[in-house]
Amino acid sequence: MHTTHEQLAAAGSVAGALVILVCGLLVTAALVWAVRFGIRVRRGESAPPRRSDHPTPPRSGPVGEEHGMREPNEVPRATDEGDRLTPHQLGNNPTRPGPDQPRRRWQPGSSGSFGGGGGGAK
Repeated sequence: MHTTHEQLAAAGSVAGALVILVCGLLVTAALVWAVRFGIRVRRGESAPPRRSDHPTPPRSGPVGEEHGMREPNEVPRATDEGDRLTPHQLGNNPTRPGPDQPRRRWQPGSSGSFGGGGGGAK
């Protein structure tokens, strides 16, 4: 009686090992196929752009900087308490150009930044 159980267990383990081996071979074959398919697809794609294909700056040099001060664009108030503002009433830009457009310049003797450790203005 004990030998029958041992023979069934041995036969089951061989079948289980065979199933695992076959599944492993199938997974390996699928991975090899996927890699070969990827290589084939990659060869069919166009090559990456060369350095000469990229845009270059104009001969006159880079475009100049544009400086300007912006101030907040206030949100309009509703006329009545029950009215709601719709998106088209708010406008597109959260800021607008300021009326005074002086550009701040660095002055000798002033510090470079807040907490920069400079001597400060005298």
